[in-house]
Amino acid sequence: MKHLQRSGSQVLLLVLSLVGVGIAIYLTLVHYENAPLVCSDSGLINCARVLSSSYSVVPGTSVPITLPGLAWSVVSAALAAVALYGGPGRRWIRVTQFAWALLGMLTVLYLVYVEIVRLRTICAWCTAFHVLVLLMFLVTVVQLQSQSSDASELEKDLIPTGNALRASDPTQPPVLQRFATASSQQNPPAHSSGRISSTEMREEESVDGTLPQPK
Repeated sequence: MKHLQRSGSQVLLLVLSLVGVGIAIYLTLVHYENAPLVCSDSGLINCARVLSSSYSVVPGTSVPITLPGLAWSVVSAALAAVALYGGPGRRWIRVTQFAWALLGMLTVLYLVYVEIVRLRTICAWCTAFHVLVLLMFLVTVVQLQSQSSDASELEKDLIPTGNALRASDPTQPPVLQRFATASSQQNPPAHSSGRISSTEMREEESVDGTLPQPK
């Protein structure tokens, strides 16, 4: 059941990443005027104003910020695919996914600040991408916490086994050895009682044979 839950979270991450790839490709085509912009161009929601502002490119370059967003989505999809086919229970994959999602979330917070505070305009397509990043970040947090709880449960299960092994180890201190010996003496094997009974019977027979017989 836990394996299915882990696989389900990775499938969700993969689907969200692919949707992000689609949005990033579309906005990149819009930036280079290879596709029409389907969005409101007036009022609070004005995609054209946001995408044509100085914040729509990487600082100091003419590269649109949609290209780093596209790269981020591709890496996220690749990590989800590796987790699906390489084992969703591997901790390093989940930690990497969390760190990568955290990086994306920090970038989203900055871009939301730019839209609301600096431009005072919201891009609907950008907001959709931001929501995807937020969902992916929450999924990585949940799956990382679930793995930590699984590790703590496994540690609790191993503690009794470790105590039993230490009690049966002759190299342990005498105190532990005496404790293990006392525990074993409380439940003696059934065959030992049988040996005691037969010995007592032989002793009784030998005693009976030494008694003088009446004439």
